[in-house]
Amino acid sequence: MVASPARRTALTPLPGARTGRDPARAIKRGPRQLPAEVVRATQRDRLFDALVHTVATKGYANARVSDICQAAGVTRPAFYALFAGKDDAFLATYRHGTDVLLKLMEQAYSDAGDWPAGCRAALRVLLDVLASVPAFAMMAIVEIDAVGPAARYERDLLLRRFDQFFRDAPPGPGPVGPTGLTGAVVGGINSMVYRYVAAGRVAELPDLLPTLAYFMVAPFLGPQEAARVAGEHPADEPVRPPCAPANAVDPPVDDPEQSGM
Repeated sequence: MVASPARRTALTPLPGARTGRDPARAIKRGPRQLPAEVVRATQRDRLFDALVHTVATKGYANARVSDICQAAGVTRPAFYALFAGKDDAFLATYRHGTDVLLKLMEQAYSDAGDWPAGCRAALRVLLDVLASVPAFAMMAIVEIDAVGPAARYERDLLLRRFDQFFRDAPPGPGPVGPTGLTGAVVGGINSMVYRYVAAGRVAELPDLLPTLAYFMVAPFLGPQEAARVAGEHPADEPVRPPCAPANAVDPPVDDPEQSGM
């Protein structure tokens, strides 16, 4: 049985799906020190979560390194041992989160029986997973504009990775080649998702599935077949995944001596 988007998200959480001070990832003080690489990996993941929530709440321009460290329960020296600064931390978080999201979409696409079904399945994962972690959606889709040219370049690289979902597409009935169609379709989907996230309508993203599924396949299959794909309701289509967990009681900031940083 294929795992639902909600189940996949639980297995491989996006940055922002947990709080930075998630007690399950607290680094315990005491004589038994964890290996340095385990400490760094744990602190990095907590900083990913903390950055997403801080940027989504305050906006990138107003989010300070000290705010991110406080939200993660990690010291500033530990932060700067992992990242060169706020921009570097944002880009690392963005790359990690979008890699997770793309892998979930790729799995859904490959599990589907044919190209139209794969398109709909990949879109369903995109919309459901973003809706389940609204802080990541805000950080990665809207606030990225405030980071600068390096972040916009990363976004362009990400959008080009969506070309993989069109490799099996038919040539299409019109005069435009598949390459031109792909860029237009991906840009249109991104624009619609951006509008909903920027307007605070992240929870409504899954409602866009029929519209975006139609928009994605219509240039290649024609309106009649696209309408059929858009209107499908597979029997295993899951209930929308839950949003990120509520904040838990904050554990203390990591002991710098325990962290080795």
